[in-house]
Amino acid sequence: MLDPELLERITARRAELDELEEQLVKQLAEVRTDRDELATAERVLERMTGQLAEERASARPVPGQVGGRAVMLIPHREPGVEEDALPWDYQRIITAVRQGAGPVMAREVGEVVGVDISVKAKLEPLRSKLVRLVDRGWLRKLPDGRFTTRL
Repeated sequence: MLDPELLERITARRAELDELEEQLVKQLAEVRTDRDELATAERVLERMTGQLAEERASARPVPGQVGGRAVMLIPHREPGVEEDALPWDYQRIITAVRQGAGPVMAREVGEVVGVDISVKAKLEPLRSKLVRLVDRGWLRKLPDGRFTTRL
């Protein structure tokens, strides 16, 4: 005959193990749900990263062709790209903006670089160069239309 005390201990231990099994099953389900969510987040991140890379690539102007080689006259400002990579007239424009006692208007830059500012048709190409430098990250344009260096 089996000892009733041992049977009681076995039954109690079985109940403890059943309860522990239920907890572990719940934890396992939570872990699996978390892993599935992480996998989904990873796929979304990869897709968005690819889309952003495509958008950035399409937003950049296509380099021109000179002698059969691709060149970009006004490169984007990036680490490792120095001002001396810019054409000489653009370097002069950046220098003129720096020399200003704060943000400057296109007219002020024109005075420094020698553009006839009394003729609007001669000032507009300069303004276009300033905007191109803004687009490429070399300068910053303030809401009031003045230009400043990014530094």
